[in-house]
Amino acid sequence: MTEPVAKEVVRADDLSIHYRSRDVRSRCLAVAGVSFEVAPGEILGIVGESGSGKSTLAAAIALQADWGGQESGRPEICGGSLKVFGTELRRIGSRRRDRLQLSVGYLAQDGAERLDARLTVAENVAEPIYSRDRRFSSREAGIAVATLIDSVRLPLGLMNRYPFELSSGQRQRVALARSLILGPRLLVADEPTRGVDVTVRTGVLDVIRELQAEHEFSAVIVSSDLAVTSYLAERVVVMSRGTVVGLGPINGVLADPIHPYLKALAASRFDTVGA
Repeated sequence: MTEPVAKEVVRADDLSIHYRSRDVRSRCLAVAGVSFEVAPGEILGIVGESGSGKSTLAAAIALQADWGGQESGRPEICGGSLKVFGTELRRIGSRRRDRLQLSVGYLAQDGAERLDARLTVAENVAEPIYSRDRRFSSREAGIAVATLIDSVRLPLGLMNRYPFELSSGQRQRVALARSLILGPRLLVADEPTRGVDVTVRTGVLDVIRELQAEHEFSAVIVSSDLAVTSYLAERVVVMSRGTVVGLGPINGVLADPIHPYLKALAASRFDTVGA
């Protein structure tokens, strides 16, 4: 089946997401009535405090919601619409989801911690390739991994090391390389500088910006730090308690803030990424 062609890479219309629970009364609404879009080649920032729903939204965009079954604790789209490359994600089937996931790279909030301690750096980065096709050429996979390791500014000599032998910043770059190994058209990066030493945060963001410019993929950058999102994105979605309280160019959103959280962001807008 051919996927529909869409003008927007991501489009959310009155989107609501809750977490599954066997007790309907205890289901938690994490995202409520959110609407926005991501244009081809755009980097969109999503910023909000802890508990604002931004990570839940990121997971949904990265096709981590609405999986089959009734497993408790999973995010589920319960209202409105969320489309990625024109495909509706609400109640999406497993085959369509698996096919669409080839076009979406996901750097989870704990991506560096998710690296398999039993695998080398090269094996961690290559794992998504072999999970799709175990017969894939090891030579071609090795070339692709080495190219990405170099692109994220890591020495090729680290390829045979294990995650515990790397610094937090190096592990985060390995996780970034892993999220990009399948050549996605959309990158969803949730707190890309989480756990990274202050002195190297800008370097991690520079890598994302340079790779996005080179490969022209779209990106959604999620952070609780306005300095991080503003370093990469010109347009931002500001979330508070599951709703959007600001949407548009960063300067315009913060020019005359009314919502208390927007006022707090405006007061901190001159902070630097490395601060």
